[in-house]
Amino acid sequence: MKQVLITGAAGFIGSHLCDRFIAEGYAVIGLDNFLTGTSDNIAHLFAEPRFKFIQYDVTRYVYVAEGVDLVLHFACPASPVDYMNLPIQTMKVDSLGTLHTIGLAKAKQARYIFASTSEVYGDPDEHPQREEYWGRVNPVGPRSIYDEAKRFSEAMCMAYHRVHGIDVRVARIFNTYGPRMRLNDGRVVPNFVRQSLHNRELTIFGDGSQTRSFCFIDDLVEGVFRLSVRDGLAGQVVNLGNPQEVTIGRFAELIRDRVGSRSKIVYQPLPKDDPRRRCPDISRAKKLLDWEPRVSLEEGLDKTIAFFKSRLDKKN
Repeated sequence: MKQVLITGAAGFIGSHLCDRFIAEGYAVIGLDNFLTGTSDNIAHLFAEPRFKFIQYDVTRYVYVAEGVDLVLHFACPASPVDYMNLPIQTMKVDSLGTLHTIGLAKAKQARYIFASTSEVYGDPDEHPQREEYWGRVNPVGPRSIYDEAKRFSEAMCMAYHRVHGIDVRVARIFNTYGPRMRLNDGRVVPNFVRQSLHNRELTIFGDGSQTRSFCFIDDLVEGVFRLSVRDGLAGQVVNLGNPQEVTIGRFAELIRDRVGSRSKIVYQPLPKDDPRRRCPDISRAKKLLDWEPRVSLEEGLDKTIAFFKSRLDKKN
């Protein structure tokens, strides 16, 4: 039986990856220090004999006695609210954390998958963004703690690939949403859903003309899984996201309508260095992984709204 180690296992994406690998017959070792993750996301796995959880901070030296075939490094605060509040921890998990986990992959002769981000493209001049694009990032701006930490980790992955021959793959993940997101995580989907469910004002930063593309979690996990298990992809960097672009203004209206809310839309200043456009070119993912998103925005939002409603009902 193959074994995979997943850092950030109690997080939004990490917990779904634990589910998927277990469903595919793998044994899973999950690591998380609960900095932004929660045991609620993996509580259903605690009775699973092929799941082992270790509460651990990967900025410390990482060692496991078991054999490991795959290492997926998905630990990192991913919400702007989180990484702005936890700047040093964010930079450490994507420097020391990457060093320790890729070192484990080297010791175990395991394949290594790194969770990067569309933020490495910054506020892009190229649209849509291809993997060949080097990005437009302010290295000392308020978002640099996340952007540059991920760029550093990508460079480390490539160094270990070139020097030690480690089979590394880098997933540049664009905006992803779905069940198990935190209601208060500060990202646009939970913000708009929470505000709509309470009939509060929907807050748009900027004039609403900026664009994003939103990928449902099931589609994203499928892409990561294929990138992880397919042979012959060593050293590849692959965009994973939904190329369906939508303005934030239209997105707010769509969520309000799906919820059936009476919320008004209000506007606040755009944060410094906030990207004006963000949309992936997924040609490489189509070619190498035979992958593209399948879940429509409406279907994904309905599932996400239902999840948030259930969470709110439990609190009341």
